[in-house]
This record gives sequence, structure tokens and C-alpha cells, in this order.
Amino acid sequence: MVSEKNASQQAIDLEDKYGAHNYHPLPVVLSRGEGVYVWDVEGKRYYDFLSAYSAVNQGHCHPKIINALTKQAAKLTLTSRAFYNDVLGKYEQYVTTYFGFEKVLPMNTGAEAVETAIKLCRKYAYEKKGIPENEAEIIVCKNNFHGRTTTIISFSNDEDARKNFGPFTAGFIKIEYNNLEALETTLKSRKNIAGFLVEPIQGEAGVYVPSEGYLSKAKALCEKYGVLFIADEVQTGVARTGKLLAVNHENVQPDILILGKAMSGGVYPVSAVFSSSEIMNVIKPGQHGSTFGGNPLACAVAIAALEVVKDEQLAENAEKLGQLFRSELQKFIETNTLIKLVRGKGLLNAIVINDTEDSSTAWDICLKLRDNGLLAKPTHGNIIRFAPPLVMNEEQLLDCVSIIKKTILAFKS
Repeated sequence: MVSEKNASQQAIDLEDKYGAHNYHPLPVVLSRGEGVYVWDVEGKRYYDFLSAYSAVNQGHCHPKIINALTKQAAKLTLTSRAFYNDVLGKYEQYVTTYFGFEKVLPMNTGAEAVETAIKLCRKYAYEKKGIPENEAEIIVCKNNFHGRTTTIISFSNDEDARKNFGPFTAGFIKIEYNNLEALETTLKSRKNIAGFLVEPIQGEAGVYVPSEGYLSKAKALCEKYGVLFIADEVQTGVARTGKLLAVNHENVQPDILILGKAMSGGVYPVSAVFSSSEIMNVIKPGQHGSTFGGNPLACAVAIAALEVVKDEQLAENAEKLGQLFRSELQKFIETNTLIKLVRGKGLLNAIVINDTEDSSTAWDICLKLRDNGLLAKPTHGNIIRFAPPLVMNEEQLLDCVSIIKKTILAFKS
């Protein structure tokens, strides 16, 4: 008689059998979440130190957001944009005021919002700047991560994301991140540049924080050469880095801002592209859209999620706890050879493991962290990203630091 498998293994086997194998999850099966914690199907509790790639900044199942969801879901969920609804205008007024822009174009996922920004940038270039149609170019950075659509992977360096998915979309120029000289050289030498698309911190690349002044100087260069500065803040936005937006650290106002993930607190897919009236008005009826973009449920959830960020001062909390986290780990690193460095801003941080990118060390450490009650995930082989919900308090953060230290000290590669 075959013994009954545990609940976790059953769930893993079902995914393996019936789902596409496009992810490599850490072997833990979660069934419940509250605040900074998640529980697996066997009832073990963990600190969530990934926050669904910074979508759950407001903590799991925040009661205010869930209440907005259920209240709106009982009234009206979707009309499409074929008709007006009584929540969208209120939402648009709220978010444009909140982030300091004139117009917003609502979408659902981060990748959709990036695609929208690319289309908007190109259309503006053709209709307002006089760049010949189909000749606009957008500058992007090497090691970027903006999503996985065909157009976006066309300018990716990640061969796993690119291999056998071509032919690719033309019109993108890749330069080195955090290199102002490369940016100006490109702006100077090409006459059809429409925009510069950049992450204020490269998250998937391993929480790579650029030099101080990079963003403000890059924006100044874009202004000098008449090019749109497009900030992809899908991961870094909504208080994650210790400011409402990561560009706020350098007082930069993007020409186009891309947001997603934590706009809904991880409760519902919500993304948005923000810009000025001058830029946004090049989009006319029928030229871009989404059946679900701006639906009443998404709007109600996003308003509640953004109110939580403000009411609970999550940006200020992220700034304070982030400094504490890096300070504590830096002291530890000075006594340990397994970690090379810690870097980040606010509560978006990473440690670099003293091993090669093709080693399994970071993955193995994450398995041990899981055993010790903390969930994190490697990126780029030898880097572990740490991004807990921003509702975390100091006592919880120090408990997590203790778990990380204990795990590293006991780890045998």
C-alpha cells in the first residue's frame, strides 16, 4: 500500500503534472497570509521576505484593502471601457494627485504598463517631435528587467528569456546601466532617440543601486537632448525604497512613470502609466486599451491600497528599517567570508554570496532560510534579494536578521 503523500508534495506534484514549467519555485506550499507572515499547508509560519516581488508592500490580506475588494465586488466588477463606471474617474483623480501627474492610463500588469509606455513614447516622438514613422529608438540599460513580452525580451540580456523566442522587435539601443557617459554619447550620436527607459534600481539584476546623482543627471541629459525620461517603478515604487517613488530620492519627475505591483497591495492586478496631458493626449480612442484596465474592482482596491501606504507611513518605515537592516548585516559581513556585501535602499535589499553565479550556494542558503522560518529567493545565481512587507516592525526585522545570521553561520557549502 502506497503511503499518503503530505499536502505540500501533493500540491507540488499537481503543478508539475498539469502546469507549464515556466517557474522554479522554492519548495514551500503556502495557503494563508497575514501582515508579514505566511503559512504553509502544514501550518508552519514563515516571514515573507520577498513580498511577491514587492507587490505585497502593505502586508498580506490587509483588512482595509480586502474590505474595499469585497465591498466593490458585491456591487460591480467589470463594465469594460465601452461604458463609464462610477469609480474610474474618482480613482484617476486620486492617483494623479497622489503621484503628482496630470494624466493616467490604467492597465493591469507591469509588463502591460511597460508596453503602454513604449507605445506612448513612440507615438509622441512621431506626432510631436517629428521623428520619421517607424524610425524611433528607445535607449534601455543592459541587465534590465521590464517584463517578458516579445517586445520587452527584445532588449533583454537574459538568454533564458530570449532563446528561441525571436524574431525580436527592433528600435532599442542597449547601454551600460549607471553610465552617464554612455548615455550622453548615444544621445549625441543618434538623431531619432525618443526615450530613455530605466529602472531607478535594477531589481532582478540583484538590487543594483546606481551612483548617487545618476538619475537626476540622466534626466537632465534627456531634457538637454529632447528625449523622454521613462522610469519603470513597477518594483521600486509605492514606498519600497523609503520614498513614495525611488526617483524621489533625487527629486526627479519622470516624463512617463510606470507603476504596478504594490498599487493594489498584491490583492488584484493593477498597473498604470502616468504622464503629462501633452504626452498622454497623443493617444486617441481605439488606439490603445484593455478590457480589464480601469475596472471598478481594480480602482477601489488601488485607492484603498494607496491610502494604507500614506496612513501607515510605509515609506518612512521602509527608510528607517532599511538602514537598520543594512547596518546590522554590514557588521555581520565584516566577521563572515560567505557574504561579500549587502546593498539596497529602503526595504529593497540584497546580499551577494561569495561564490560564482553558476553555483547553487544562494539557492541552498534559501532552502536553509526556509527551514528556519524565512522565505527569500536567489536572483542572478549568487545574489539573494530581501524585500519584506513594509508593515514590518523593528522587533520583527531584528528577528529576521537573527535568522539570516544563524543560517549563514551554520551553512556548509
